[in-house]
Amino acid sequence: MATYVLLPGFWLGAWAWRSVTDELRGRGHDVHPLSLTGMGERVHLAGPETGLETHITDVLNLIRYEDLHDVVLVGHSYAGAVVVPGVADRMPERIARLVFIDSGPLPDGMSQAQFTPPEEQARNAELVRTVGHGWQLPPPPWEQLASGVPDLPAGTVERLTRLAVPQPWATATTPARLTGAWEKLPRLAVPCSFTAEQIRAMAATVPAFRHMAAEGWAYRELPGWHWPMFDRTEALATILHEAA
Repeated sequence: MATYVLLPGFWLGAWAWRSVTDELRGRGHDVHPLSLTGMGERVHLAGPETGLETHITDVLNLIRYEDLHDVVLVGHSYAGAVVVPGVADRMPERIARLVFIDSGPLPDGMSQAQFTPPEEQARNAELVRTVGHGWQLPPPPWEQLASGVPDLPAGTVERLTRLAVPQPWATATTPARLTGAWEKLPRLAVPCSFTAEQIRAMAATVPAFRHMAAEGWAYRELPGWHWPMFDRTEALATILHEAA
């Protein structure tokens, strides 16, 4: 039996991991999907001050108060980019392996917002200003994003539209603060939007991906949508099961 902590990306809560959680628990594992502050069923706790440090503390407290050890720490998208390395950097003795779902760790001093192209940064900032009350990034048009995705289970878009909530913008603009302790842990990348070969090439030339050029990385490709917990549930659960 392994112990998993599952962290969702922007706009989502623990509910997004429900099918993967069921699959892993069915295989005998201890699984802890987590809604970060202001997300999912904790949406009422969101505020302008909800930032990256808040979300890192959420995970540290879960591990501490549930007395979890040898954790397989799994982060999708935003959570993989900045929350997972932030947690592992501060509590490496409790972590067995890091798993990045269609994501990768950003370097010290870089924020999630800085990772996006300048035109997208400007567009998101304008959405925050005009629609998000100055501190929230609204969810994307899920129906548009899901257009053309094969084998997407019925009801997925409706569920995303109904349950996704605005992302506190400070979580995107707070820079990562890392010492490098997390880099001593085994790391698995599960790319969906790119191939492992493409990621290795980017790691050699793009500063934001430089951590992924280091030793200690394994790759398991899972081609498909950026949100594989919805369209590749069983395959993703199998990869996580084998990662342990």
